[in-house]
Amino acid sequence: MTKIPESLEKELKRITASAKTKKRFADKLYKVWLLRGEEVWILIHIEIQSQYEENFPQRMYIYNYRAFDLYQKPVISLAILGDERVNWRPDSYNYTIAGCEVSLKFPTVKLLDYEENWSELETSSNPFAIIVMAHLKTKATTGKLPQREQWKWKLIRGLYEKEFEREQIIKLFEIIDNMMTLSPELQSSLESKIKQFEEERTMPLMSNMELRGIERGKEIGVLEKSRDAIKTVLTVRFGQISSEIEEIIGKMTNPTILEELLKLAATANSLAEFKQSLARIQ
Repeated sequence: MTKIPESLEKELKRITASAKTKKRFADKLYKVWLLRGEEVWILIHIEIQSQYEENFPQRMYIYNYRAFDLYQKPVISLAILGDERVNWRPDSYNYTIAGCEVSLKFPTVKLLDYEENWSELETSSNPFAIIVMAHLKTKATTGKLPQREQWKWKLIRGLYEKEFEREQIIKLFEIIDNMMTLSPELQSSLESKIKQFEEERTMPLMSNMELRGIERGKEIGVLEKSRDAIKTVLTVRFGQISSEIEEIIGKMTNPTILEELLKLAATANSLAEFKQSLARIQ
């Protein structure tokens, strides 16, 4: 009998909370069973930042040993890299001192490699293929929001053509929507296209557009959601952001300024450039 993987969110929080270092994030921790019935815990660390990080291998090692130390179970650490540096492919961590050696080797997937297999991604029935395409086109359209809107619409429209369950389609839409951030004007244009498409096909995708309460002052909690959107875009594009920037964004209460910051987050060439613009807006 096949056993369903068990999510270990509470255990993951213990692992990250125990690490006496800077803020860290590992996406998922699962308990799974091998075909022969052996229990294995898999720690999946998804690295989505766009810049090289010198200490990334060390972080993989820390999460691996913390998981083993706390629960005494074998751990498999996997890395998915979403950066643009072709030659940056960390797959191990080690150090040697006074005859003592520590080493960890981990499998790595480079999303950039999938650009050469775009046709395979388009025809794939694997939901992860949609996410990879959204990621690649988000990177390719940095500072080119009209092109991003076109690709976002193409990917969302493609969800109808895949044989996914309705719940899967909604979740994939939310991932694409959050990843491929647009200006308010372009987002409004996109939503109009979706609405018209649904009406023509009598095939509604999501009533959750209104329920999610994103961006532009239409629902309760719009300010907090706008702040979160800005921080998410910055984290996806540039990696970890400083507590100073988080604090400044957290104090913003003007919807117009927040919309402007979201545009800056999506188009700035660097975190330093965003910070300079942020200082001028304050």
